[in-house]
Amino acid sequence: MAEAQQQIVPDTEHRGLVGLLPAGWRPYALLARFDRPIGWWLLFWPGAWAVALSGGAVRQWELILWLLLGSIAMRGAGCVYNDIVDRDLDRQVARTRSRPVASGAVSVKAAAAWLAMLCLVGLVVWFRLHWPARLVALASIAPVAAYPFMKRITWWPQAWLGLVFSWAALVGWVEIGSQPLLPLALLYAGSIAWVIGYDTIYAVQDIEDDALVGVRSSARAMGSHVRGGVSLFYLAALGCWGAAIWQLRPDPLALAALLPMALHLGWQVATLDPQDGANALARFRANRNAGLLMFAACLVVGQTL
Repeated sequence: MAEAQQQIVPDTEHRGLVGLLPAGWRPYALLARFDRPIGWWLLFWPGAWAVALSGGAVRQWELILWLLLGSIAMRGAGCVYNDIVDRDLDRQVARTRSRPVASGAVSVKAAAAWLAMLCLVGLVVWFRLHWPARLVALASIAPVAAYPFMKRITWWPQAWLGLVFSWAALVGWVEIGSQPLLPLALLYAGSIAWVIGYDTIYAVQDIEDDALVGVRSSARAMGSHVRGGVSLFYLAALGCWGAAIWQLRPDPLALAALLPMALHLGWQVATLDPQDGANALARFRANRNAGLLMFAACLVVGQTL
């Protein structure tokens, strides 16, 4: 059964720490996607960028750790909520029908209780913030709750995911305080474009199943132009990030900090094969490293302000 699940769900790993858990705990770990850390890395990076670009990475390094913990907990909570809402759709898609709620391994009531526990961890992180950042974090609840329904009403649910997965940038910037808002707006906009790009790559895996069940996605909207579409969004992301850096430090050398990130995104597009699900998955996962490169760029610029 485990081998069959690995074949059905190519983007998960039933080994490592999850494999060491008692059998009864594993469905809950899989439900929160603890076996797939790429998700919480992608949620975490925009917040770390904001802290670093604002110049607070060294003097408030503990904030970055709290954002990391919050990202792990809230990404898990988001996955549980999404699986509860999407359980009927998930049963119709080969890649997702073995998910714990869709397969019946975890009941809806048990999943809801697990969701509450993860939210309590997020609440601990929330109390570590000051009130302005707390209010910004609270404002994310509505877009997070609406996200699972976007694939039913728009061809661009990836854009909504961009709003949600970039939210930590708003929280981190406001928590640092005493910084202009235009660089934040540009950093946030760039992150949204980045998310649309990488999640379009991810959605390539599900194009056929999504078409059968009527689920919409940017990958389906782009059709045969996926590589070109992802290129445009990645270029938009780099343009916004470059403008954000320029607002803080108008120096061509500061823009050079983005070069490693630009080369990495260029590699993703140049080597992407939309017809190969494994290739697309590898390019999607590579965005964990892309986030680290962007963090390094923000850290270099932020420490020179």
